[in-house]
Amino acid sequence: MKFKEKIRTDEFLITAELFSPKGVDISSFLRRADCLKGIDAVNVTDNQRASMRVGALAMSKVLLDRGIEPILQIASRDKNRIALQSEMLSANVLGIENILLLSGDHPHASQYRAAKAVYDLDTIQLIKTAKLLETGVDLAGKKLCGSPKFCTGAVINPSAYPSDLQVLMLKKKVKAGAEFFQTQVIFDVQKYEIFFNKVKHLKMKILPGIILIKSKQFMQLTQSFPGVCIPQEILDRINSASDHLLEGIKICSEIIRKLRSFADGVHIMAIGVEECIPEIIKNSL
Repeated sequence: MKFKEKIRTDEFLITAELFSPKGVDISSFLRRADCLKGIDAVNVTDNQRASMRVGALAMSKVLLDRGIEPILQIASRDKNRIALQSEMLSANVLGIENILLLSGDHPHASQYRAAKAVYDLDTIQLIKTAKLLETGVDLAGKKLCGSPKFCTGAVINPSAYPSDLQVLMLKKKVKAGAEFFQTQVIFDVQKYEIFFNKVKHLKMKILPGIILIKSKQFMQLTQSFPGVCIPQEILDRINSASDHLLEGIKICSEIIRKLRSFADGVHIMAIGVEECIPEIIKNSL
């Protein structure tokens, strides 16, 4: 069963995330990808954190050829409406149906501070563009020679304040045509459940983001992400642990175990240690 079919079931879905290599040696990417076989789908990030890497489209095709269903992330940060439409059509030609549409991190906080952000389309407009292409017409009103078919996803940040604004944004993205959601990182399951209860009537698959804290340094970096608040209990556990990665695995498994009681699934971000994901999933059962 394809991912686009699974999001219409009651199945607890698990997706994960891979970042592309910074260079043409993809051996590490392939090794990490092979650890994720059996997961419902795997995101390939689009120059995440505004850091230059191999294109997500190329690496999504690599996953597809390896028998792993990809979710291609497309950020409006780097491309105008011509390039965005072209990339979506290119993905479909290559057999990639799942796309996650987002704005992308601004370059001012990256090593490419001098880069000019594009943001020609906002996320709502980008979602509407994907749905328009499916009708066989482009943004210029020109007829396409063959129409693409997408499974279109979007992101939401349930931990951001005010939460009602996030609920409104989710509803707008659903109205625009989003078919599933992945969230920014969450740690507080109770807070996420409050958010989930406000939108569950929409009958939309929402996969809360779970991140693996692998070190004290990584924990500090995670705290700097917009809308991310790590509870003091988790901070204390990592700080006092003799093995930070092992403790991080335990924390991830515990969070997923709690989410299984009501959530639609999870989106796991292990950022460089994807080989830990099978253990996280096994321990969450």
